[in-house]
Amino acid sequence: MQRRQLLQSAAALALPVLGAAQAQGFPTRPIKLLIAFPAGGPTDITMRSLADNAGKILGQTVIVENKPGAGGSLPAQQLQSSAADGYTLAQIPLGVFRLPYTTKINWDPVKDIAYVLNVTGYAFGLVVPSESPLKNWADFVAYAKANPGKLSYGSTGTLTSPHLTMELIAQKLGLQLLHVPYKGSADLMQSILGGNIMAAADSTGFAPQVEAGKLRVLNTWGEQRLARFPDAPTLKELGLDMVQASPFGIGAPKGTPPAVVKRLHDAFKQAMEQEAYKTALGRYDMLPMYMSTEAYARFAQDTFAREKALVDKLGLAKGF
Repeated sequence: MQRRQLLQSAAALALPVLGAAQAQGFPTRPIKLLIAFPAGGPTDITMRSLADNAGKILGQTVIVENKPGAGGSLPAQQLQSSAADGYTLAQIPLGVFRLPYTTKINWDPVKDIAYVLNVTGYAFGLVVPSESPLKNWADFVAYAKANPGKLSYGSTGTLTSPHLTMELIAQKLGLQLLHVPYKGSADLMQSILGGNIMAAADSTGFAPQVEAGKLRVLNTWGEQRLARFPDAPTLKELGLDMVQASPFGIGAPKGTPPAVVKRLHDAFKQAMEQEAYKTALGRYDMLPMYMSTEAYARFAQDTFAREKALVDKLGLAKGF
């Protein structure tokens, strides 16, 4: 009995050493980074820049693989069946923390992901076609009130931050809107430019279309007005005490050795500090939003509780 306890103690002491040794040689092959939205949108373009920087630091290619759909939850879902060796990583959008309240799943977003670091968040807003009779937010609200359920708006997916924020706005103002979900910004922009929907709630991937005179910004969702759209009021200025930035970062499978997580954290943090990444973020009015491994894990826990309150308030929670 005593001999077995000694062996177990020795094994426990050896684990950190083995983990450190594994990290020292890590990585020895390309790393896969799963992105929750389609190619060509703000998330894809900024994360590819980050992955390129990190790959150079790590000495191995970081391959971006797009997994759009299911409200941005597919990369996190794939982590549940991936080896805990640091070679499969995933973008973790805020929608992942709402998942257990709306969908039957057999894993826990807080406990079953090894959080590496948070990297950024979005700048969101609401746009309409430039020829739309809805010239401002007051027009939007008046039309919605006069035509319940007829004002259609698109988002980057059901239960994503743009969708839930718009539904919360509608609830506060007593509006009935018609929500149309898309897989990502590229699809959403194509649809609104094609006249299929009346408005679009999205991150500022819509900026080129606004600057080309094809779309008009009715509001933005940050703490302050965006420098690129100085005439667009914030939700707070419009009397809605709301700010939405939807921070997101990178996670690994549960059980990934801490030394490997640290190696990944250090590489991606250094990658965040490079000008190429900051420039890519700037194209979409995004900023670096760093959280350490420990801070990001705490954020996940706090957000999980906060999102439950939001889903409950909107009446979207489902019992399983």
